Amino acid sequence: MIAGSFGVRGEVRLKSYCAEPSAIADYGPLETEDGRRRFDVTLTRPVKDGYAARMTGIATKEEADALRGTRLFAPRDRLPALEDDEYYFSDLIGLPVFDSGGVEIGKVKAVLENPGADLLELRLPGTSETALLPFTRAIVPTVDLAAGRIVADPPEGLLPDRG
Repeated sequence: MIAGSFGVRGEVRLKSYCAEPSAIADYGPLETEDGRRRFDVTLTRPVKDGYAARMTGIATKEEADALRGTRLFAPRDRLPALEDDEYYFSDLIGLPVFDSGGVEIGKVKAVLENPGADLLELRLPGTSETALLPFTRAIVPTVDLAAGRIVADPPEGLLPDRG
């Protein structure tokens, strides 16, 4: 994400959400969320909470400031392969979550990073309510991307009563 300008010569402050933050420059060119703009990115130096970076087509502080808040994405085919039990959070969004008995308990609305354990925010069926489910192997033993489903075994009382 572009956090704003850095200096007066068109550099941006870039916050990276990659597992290895400096890898953000390896996946370029990066695209805006709508895919309308693409930028080659060159990291120039580390700064607080990210990197100063040069981006193609951005030459002034004003152009850099205009991009504040812009989220950048790498095309999927440039991302590294993951281990068997690792997932890109974007792959989980929208997947239905079933309990061990096959009853749908929700759909993944978001994945929230948390120091103790990541959390799945579930939109509960038939309602606009959401609930948080710890994304641990004990509570979420199965993520089947091929079948497009997640199986969870939440402890009693963790989710609102569905009965």
